[in-house]
Amino acid sequence: MCAASVRCYAAALKAGTLLVDLDETHLPSRHSHHRYRIDGPNGPQTLTVPLVGSTNNMVTPLRDVLISEHGDWRRLHWGALYSAYGRSPYFDYVADDLSRVIHGNQRYLHEFNRQMHELIVEFMDLHLATRYTAPVEEATEDLRGRIGMKKADTLPIANVPYYQMWTAGSGFVPDLSILDLMMNMGREGIITLLSMTGD
Repeated sequence: MCAASVRCYAAALKAGTLLVDLDETHLPSRHSHHRYRIDGPNGPQTLTVPLVGSTNNMVTPLRDVLISEHGDWRRLHWGALYSAYGRSPYFDYVADDLSRVIHGNQRYLHEFNRQMHELIVEFMDLHLATRYTAPVEEATEDLRGRIGMKKADTLPIANVPYYQMWTAGSGFVPDLSILDLMMNMGREGIITLLSMTGD
């Protein structure tokens, strides 16, 4: 999960533990392992980390998926994030660390995702344990392919509006990356996440 959706983080926070299966293969088409959605002055946009090879019915385990440096994507992502959140209340507090992740030298997608996730959890002070394991244990609710996809999920998670910089033009936009909540609400974003699951 690459800077996963607010809904995904709400579900993970409710569970208390997030399990990431590094041996997962056959990732669903349009999956969120290398995409995240932000909102900016021109409306929502999806940012994609380019990968080596095809991602449709990928047989490569997640742990071995390589990032492609094609298209100067790191500069483009940083430009989009700066344009969207450069004037948001919490951007200055996280900008240096976020820039280090975006402009890092990660070779593997899971390294990029892990660094982004750790930054988010630390900055927002989320009480969320993360384990990188394979396979995902029984007695665990498997949410792969159920959150962050093109189709709406049926999970008991409400879309709770929170302050967004660009709502004047388009109204509240749900299903954005956790980066949107983090930039606009900072550590208070945890209240939004808890209220989404009724906690």
